[in-house]
Amino acid sequence: MNEMQPTRRWAMGAALCLMLSHGALGANTVPVDAAPLEQDLAQQLTAVQTHGLPIAEFYQLRGGKPAWQAGEAVESLVAALNSLETDGLAPDEYHADTLLDQFQRSQTAGTAARAAFDIQATQSLLLALDHLERGKVNPRDVEPEWETPRPESRYSLLRVVHAVENRELNDAFALVRPGSAAYQQLRDALKHHYQLANLGSAPYLASREASLRPGDEADDVAVLRQRLSLWGEADLLVADSSAYPLIGVETAANRRSFDAPLEAAVKRFQRRHLLQEDGVVGEQTRLALNTSVNTRIDQLRVNLERARWISPMQADEPRVWVDIAGYRMHYVRPNGQHWDARVVVGSARRETPIIHSTISHLTINPSWTIPPTIMREDVLPQVRADSGYLARKNIQVISPSGEPLVAEDIDWQRPGSLMLRQVAGATNPLGRVVVRFPNDDMIYLHDTPARGLFQRPQRALSSGCVRVEGVTELAQMLLQDTGSRYQMSSLLKRGSDQNIRLTQRIPIALHYLTAWPNAQGEVEFRPDIYRRDAKLLAAL
Repeated sequence: MNEMQPTRRWAMGAALCLMLSHGALGANTVPVDAAPLEQDLAQQLTAVQTHGLPIAEFYQLRGGKPAWQAGEAVESLVAALNSLETDGLAPDEYHADTLLDQFQRSQTAGTAARAAFDIQATQSLLLALDHLERGKVNPRDVEPEWETPRPESRYSLLRVVHAVENRELNDAFALVRPGSAAYQQLRDALKHHYQLANLGSAPYLASREASLRPGDEADDVAVLRQRLSLWGEADLLVADSSAYPLIGVETAANRRSFDAPLEAAVKRFQRRHLLQEDGVVGEQTRLALNTSVNTRIDQLRVNLERARWISPMQADEPRVWVDIAGYRMHYVRPNGQHWDARVVVGSARRETPIIHSTISHLTINPSWTIPPTIMREDVLPQVRADSGYLARKNIQVISPSGEPLVAEDIDWQRPGSLMLRQVAGATNPLGRVVVRFPNDDMIYLHDTPARGLFQRPQRALSSGCVRVEGVTELAQMLLQDTGSRYQMSSLLKRGSDQNIRLTQRIPIALHYLTAWPNAQGEVEFRPDIYRRDAKLLAAL
């Protein structure tokens, strides 16, 4: 191809600018010799900072040819990058807001500029794919307990190249986007909340001395209807009597009446926010109702990132995972059956850590060696205040080597080096069964005699370990699913501290998720009990 005359090249560049200004980029751009462009591309690739992205491999699969020298190609890339908003990622982080302008300038600035733009566009694509597959933030930067290395990328780069050639960049993103139903439900919820943000807000529910209750008639009830309608409760707003004069005062009265449909809507809202499902609008329910749409958008973005982190682990079967902020435990059995249970987790003062491990064994009728922190902060003050506390709780005093000591001989103001062990029995906090897995924090799943705590909607009440409702049933399933012949009914009749090893280990993960779909497919918004969301949001 012969080189163009300068006047013709300027005219075509001006025409391209005009097309760009009207958003009508064609498939063909300024024609230049392919060889010089490919030479510049090859030369620049030797010096480019890849940051671990397979940029050189991308061009190798294309035979060294550029990928982004046609307007339609750049437009398809920008459109795909903009779609990342519903994944909680910021399109501008990948230059979605500037790529078209950069493309326009590069086309009239010579082959070196065109090659530089091509590499930048490829880098934007590959960085977006990496963040969508593995998460933008390294979990270790915001979660100090996170020990599992980030997984390697597993997508087919060749399929990405084909998607680029076919102008089907959404297909490339679909290759790496987590495929779980939970992830898609979070995306749908985020898209819905972006729509809510564009619609405007509703008035806020004012603080009250008395809770709003079913049967009440007040102006605040009309505001309550508007807040619930904002959050997706349909058919709660009745017609405005000023717009429909013939309706008269009955419509206004209906708006002020806390009737049965409104009570049912309040209960649904409370269920989705882990509040007491009583239909009464107290202070906690009021604060949840008054939360801004933008706050919920941020919460969804944070948890979409966490969903990307845990996506590889969620694919394992069988597996046990604890949803810490959701107060639930889930067991996916080898046959695909799901078993769920309510749990009690660590309080804000003694957080349950994020853990990735494997269940190794069970302890039946366990005794409990009281951890140092609990002994120092909880037990010793009780002993000092009540000399009969240890005997009443069946707690033994032992030396570090395991020899029994006499409690009456101990100076409990300065007890020195000793251990306290509560024998197996009805008052033992571990109950009848402990499910154990290696970890540095001495965390495990266990039974509890305080079963009434499972009835509470918010259950951050323990000292860090996880109490599981129905843990005996879980233990029997673990035995059965790993080929053991033991029966829990027989084991429970035997002595204390029986350690029963599983013939194969079951993966277990403890994760912290403040927005996640429940069994009904509704996205729950949970309290950020450990105050972790803000740090991750800032990193995003």
